[in-house]
Amino acid sequence: MAVPKRKTTKSRAGKRRSHIKVRAKNIIEDKKSGEYRLPHHMDLKTGFYKGRQVLDPKE
Repeated sequence: MAVPKRKTTKSRAGKRRSHIKVRAKNIIEDKKSGEYRLPHHMDLKTGFYKGRQVLDPKE
């Protein structure tokens, strides 16, 4: 079994984990309904995606 020869320092561990973080979601406002949604997702309130009706709207 491989065992590290020396202890990994805090700075080296921090450099390795530098890209591991919580990112903010890119929320946009829908042009037609004004509701907030994720890009490349359909609007759940109206049922539209890319300008056409995909799903019946929720009541």
